[in-house]
Amino acid sequence: MGSFSRRTRFASNRAVIPFLLIMALLAGCEAKSEEAAATAPPPPEVDVAEVVAQPMVLSESFTGRVEAAETVELRARVSGYIQEVAFEEGELVEQGDLLFLIDPRPYQARVNAAQADLAQARSQQAQAGSEAERARVLLGRQAISQEVHDQRQSALSNSRAMVDAATAALQTAELDLEYTRITAPVSGRAGRAMVTRGNLANADQSLLTTLVSIDPVHVYFEADEQAAFASQTLLTVDATNSLTIELGGDPQRQYTGTLDFIDNRLNPNTGTLQFRALLANADGRIRPGEFARVAMPVSRLDQALLLDRKAILTDQDRRYVYVVDGDNRAERRQVATGRQMGEQVVITEGLSPGDRIIVNGVQKVFFPGMEVSPQSVAAAPAADAPISDDQPTIAAREE
Repeated sequence: MGSFSRRTRFASNRAVIPFLLIMALLAGCEAKSEEAAATAPPPPEVDVAEVVAQPMVLSESFTGRVEAAETVELRARVSGYIQEVAFEEGELVEQGDLLFLIDPRPYQARVNAAQADLAQARSQQAQAGSEAERARVLLGRQAISQEVHDQRQSALSNSRAMVDAATAALQTAELDLEYTRITAPVSGRAGRAMVTRGNLANADQSLLTTLVSIDPVHVYFEADEQAAFASQTLLTVDATNSLTIELGGDPQRQYTGTLDFIDNRLNPNTGTLQFRALLANADGRIRPGEFARVAMPVSRLDQALLLDRKAILTDQDRRYVYVVDGDNRAERRQVATGRQMGEQVVITEGLSPGDRIIVNGVQKVFFPGMEVSPQSVAAAPAADAPISDDQPTIAAREE
């Protein structure tokens, strides 16, 4: 009996020992968990921006070139040797300024000869007129025949024709003399003198120089058929024709131009429509031939959702962002994007106004559902290209 009791107590003790070991291990794990929790790093700080919906006029960027409103190739209209070059190459000239002088002496001599011919023709006309009047009187007295009268009247008509011819010859000679003075037909900037003093200039052949007007200048650009139609529709509705023009790829050289011409047909080879903008250039700094980028409105969104492009991540062919929920945990959200406007992208699907999006520090999020410490920042400003006073506008980046 005693032996049975000892065996029972021994078995009972063997059952208790594993239980005590398990309890000790659990207590150790809890202590380690509490210690790990106490030493775990705080949630990483990330910058978040709130998605805001706002009406927006979207612009698309087109490439173009600056051209002078007026371009003149000055050529000699009479032949002769250049006697004087009266301008500095590359300088601004006013309309009517003397640029070249062709030796006028041969043409002055022709004017003098034409003047003499005219004086002689007028003298002959006066004599013929006197004889014709005398013949009329004598015919009335029947002192001369009808034939003689008619001859003297015909001589008077011939003398009048000679006066007209001499007058026309004098006008031609005077015009040729005037053409020896080559003046600026428009105000603008003169180019290089192609024929210098002492060289022969041939009439209607020799290019003397080029002259381009300065203020205003034209900017020609072409838009594809879809964008051209959308832009024309929008411009008609808004009753505006203002465009933003950037020159030379320099953001510091942005100007506001005025759309003043749309071609009347599409180019069948390129499927594009040509536009022209008018750009003020009072200081003459804009030169014809410069590269230009024109932002032209193509569509309007009543509620546009804009997001900084740095916040958008790519997973193969899908785009997604991290949205911070009410518990400050980063949630992965797939989105669909529209036009890219400078540093911002239009979000067409996946987000709602008020969503908080991680825009900086996305690399700190290692897995969806991770807790973060959000720091609110302002959304990046849109690329500005004002079209109207009450509609903010952004310009599409040319891919």
